[in-house]
Amino acid sequence: MMLGRALTLGWMFAIAGHGGAIAQGAAPPPSVSVTPVVSREVTETADFVGRITAVDKVDIVARVPGFIEQRAFTEGQQVKTGDLLFRVEQDTYKAAMAQANANLAKAKAAEANAALQLARGKELVRNQNIPQATVDQRAADEASAQADVLEAQAALDLAQINLGYTEIHAPIDGRIGLANFTVGNLVGPNSGTLATIVSQDPIYVIFQASEREVLDYKRRIAEVGDANGHVAVRVRLPDGTLYEQSGLTDFLDIQVSGSTDTVAVRAPLPNPKGMLVPGEFVGVVVAAGAPQRALMVPQSALQLDQAGRYVLLVDDAKKVELRRVTTGAEQERDVAVTSGLKEGELVIVEGVQKVRPGQVVAASVVSGN
Repeated sequence: MMLGRALTLGWMFAIAGHGGAIAQGAAPPPSVSVTPVVSREVTETADFVGRITAVDKVDIVARVPGFIEQRAFTEGQQVKTGDLLFRVEQDTYKAAMAQANANLAKAKAAEANAALQLARGKELVRNQNIPQATVDQRAADEASAQADVLEAQAALDLAQINLGYTEIHAPIDGRIGLANFTVGNLVGPNSGTLATIVSQDPIYVIFQASEREVLDYKRRIAEVGDANGHVAVRVRLPDGTLYEQSGLTDFLDIQVSGSTDTVAVRAPLPNPKGMLVPGEFVGVVVAAGAPQRALMVPQSALQLDQAGRYVLLVDDAKKVELRRVTTGAEQERDVAVTSGLKEGELVIVEGVQKVRPGQVVAASVVSGN
């Protein structure tokens, strides 16, 4: 009995001793992802809030009164210059044009008769068969008949113009909005807007810059001797992504707004896919200086504590090192580091929370920027 207990206790101590040996064994180093510090040209930027504005905007109105006979577009579609949009009933205007044609023909006939009477009078006066006063009257009658022809021609031209106004065509290329009147409604010059067309490509972004920012910009332009004075502009969409197309400023307002003490700045942007919609608010990223080379790291590598910004990097001995850094301009998902790092050093971008300075790690390189 005693022997059995002794053997059992021996096995238990042996197993416990074996487990203790396993627990005290070296654990594998934690895995982290690193990316090298790279050097590339970056441009310092400034952020603003802007509004997208159409280059051309036209409110379609009726030029002549009448009932809408046809609407020839689908709301929201793209239209080209000259496309038919609305047709107002034409019967009344066709009748007015026919009457004007008849009046013109009548006036021309009267003019021809007056010319014949004048010619006959000139023959008779040579033989003193009629007095000179009669010839003078016939000359005045011919001049009056010529004036009647001009008046009738003007009335015909006006009737033709009014008939043309019954067909309303698109004056610009763009996208047409909602129709405010449907077929069968009576419209006229006082009816207001029938529909609105806004151009899509190119398109403007307009933002407000402070007087100080404008002054700094003008000084910088003067220093580099840029006669054009254009600034590169990017747009940040409402989802936070940068719009793929960029533009250059083309207009700086001539006066400062009295209510905001800012100056309006405008830049045209290509908009072939219609991604930018007139009226929407967007972020505006403006180049604030000439491109310069800088060391770049992903924003995910930056950490912050009470002492400021720092990164964790992996040295040649695969140990973690804490390095204080000074940062500069941001560029999309990367940020410039002005001091504290060297090109090619490996900064940790994933696994920062599970390591500490001086710890050996297993690092795998990923492409971060």
